[in-house]
Amino acid sequence: MGVEKGTRESDTEHEEDLDEEPGEVIESAPPLKVGEERELGNSGIKKKLLKRGLGWETPEFNDEVTVHYVGTLLDGTKFDSTIDRDSSVTMKLGQGEVVAGLDHGIITMKKGEHALFTLPPELGFGVAGRDTVPANSFVRFEVELVSWIKVVDVSKDGGIIKKIVEKGEKHERPGDLDEVLVKYQVALSDGTIVAKTPEEGIGFYVKDGHLCAALPKATMTMKRGEKVKLVVQPQYAFGQEGKDASDAIHPVPPNSTLHIDLELISFKPVIDVTGDAKVFKKIMKEGEGSLVANEGATVTISYTARLEDGAVFERKGIDDGQPLQFITDEEQVIAGLDRAVATMKKGERAILTVKPEYGFGNIETKRDLAIVPPSSILVYEVEMLDFIKEKKPWEMNNQEKIKAAETKKEEGNLLFKSGKYLRAGKKYDKAASYVGEEEVFGDDEQKLVTALRVTCWLNKAACSLKLNDFKGAIKLCSKVLDIEFYNIKALYRRAQALIEAADLVSADMDIKKALEVDPHNREVKLIQKTLKQLQAESNKRDAKLYSNMFEHMTKQTSVVTKKLKVEKAEDDVKNGEAVAMEMENVADSSYPPDNGKADDSC
Repeated sequence: MGVEKGTRESDTEHEEDLDEEPGEVIESAPPLKVGEERELGNSGIKKKLLKRGLGWETPEFNDEVTVHYVGTLLDGTKFDSTIDRDSSVTMKLGQGEVVAGLDHGIITMKKGEHALFTLPPELGFGVAGRDTVPANSFVRFEVELVSWIKVVDVSKDGGIIKKIVEKGEKHERPGDLDEVLVKYQVALSDGTIVAKTPEEGIGFYVKDGHLCAALPKATMTMKRGEKVKLVVQPQYAFGQEGKDASDAIHPVPPNSTLHIDLELISFKPVIDVTGDAKVFKKIMKEGEGSLVANEGATVTISYTARLEDGAVFERKGIDDGQPLQFITDEEQVIAGLDRAVATMKKGERAILTVKPEYGFGNIETKRDLAIVPPSSILVYEVEMLDFIKEKKPWEMNNQEKIKAAETKKEEGNLLFKSGKYLRAGKKYDKAASYVGEEEVFGDDEQKLVTALRVTCWLNKAACSLKLNDFKGAIKLCSKVLDIEFYNIKALYRRAQALIEAADLVSADMDIKKALEVDPHNREVKLIQKTLKQLQAESNKRDAKLYSNMFEHMTKQTSVVTKKLKVEKAEDDVKNGEAVAMEMENVADSSYPPDNGKADDSC
């Protein structure tokens, strides 16, 4: 009979929908009070709380727990006691090392808790009983949970088993890009130490690996300050070949299991800022709070900028120098620095690695302290001194929202004229957000706000067309036409996008609507001419396609007809041969067979 974490078997199919405290019984009743007894689900196990434990965590199956217990029959007869032996017992939960029911009870306990469990025979000693326990007996265990070591199967195949000796801090764990500082000692099963770090530890990037496959895998499951014991099977160690001696490690025989004491001292998060592995930010010091500068913020930073060989080409805010102040997402600095700084918190220090695509490209560039050669990788040591974020719409009154929208729209217009369509589109988006449909404006403001919103959508649609985002352009123009059914610009731009999307029928409808409003509009007439040419070409292609299809079908019909004629002729021949053979057989059967004897009839 299986019971897990005190849950009812009927409840297990809905476990993913429930939010339970580990170890608590899933039911409407409140947590046990001291002296109260309750059945754990429908398991038949009863638990009586004798003393509350600490915290809220409870052990799980496969964890190693250390307990004291006293086992008795219902009449009080004692049959086992770790107290009498003056020695606690350590066991692995889920193995039924004492009895199965005891394991199911212990997983509901907190550290330091005392509880009394009453177990039915099938979860106790069953029909066999034991020396001092009769068959089919109910038994009681008074238990103190002293401590436990959490055991984790890191590789999910038993190849890397992690026992947590000391918990770490916070909740963050290192990622694949992060730089970690660890301390470890590696031993073989016979206790021979084959590798050991200096007391201060050793650093490496997780993605680059270190020592053996198990080490980075296990490190990614750990928190700062966490100490663990790893049992590593050969496939995650050095396999069938083992390892020759080197400066870092003594020889490891083939097929060796390793025992590693590992501590994660610290780690520095590394973030792929641009998502294409061309701008990395390594956080050297965490900033304050949770707010980051983000796009449009006015930031103040200090930094030292170097080439890969260490040559300094620029400093700001160092050695009494003036820090740099700029507005993010305004192309006031190189793109890599701009994008990375927008992710930083106040007081944060970071090292940025910027590939040429987000730096100075393939152009030689003169800076304050040195010339940056073409295609240089840049390294910035940056500190965020302060930033002021742009006001959000909900932080403004209506007049401020309208003014901000107009300002962003004009900024977008300048960018559009400069051919910077992606950045222009962002400005139009920002402008539209200040006067969004969800915002509440007075009747005297509504006309202006609606006009602003429509203009921003139309301008963003123009950007989308330039960037070949035809789906986006269609969506934006459709929003305009929901408000202004015969808006010429919206009909014209949507028709352009529909033509590019090969929806000629819908494009034709938009052009006709536009010409109803303005029959002499030159741009609309030009696009109508283009559409007609495309329709004619499409009709030609269709005609050729259908002609080829008809010709192919005709040929197929001809082939089928010929095949049928041939098959009919072959059938006629076969039928003729069959008739002839039958006639021969009939003719042969009219005479007696020649049996080799003389004919006696004459």
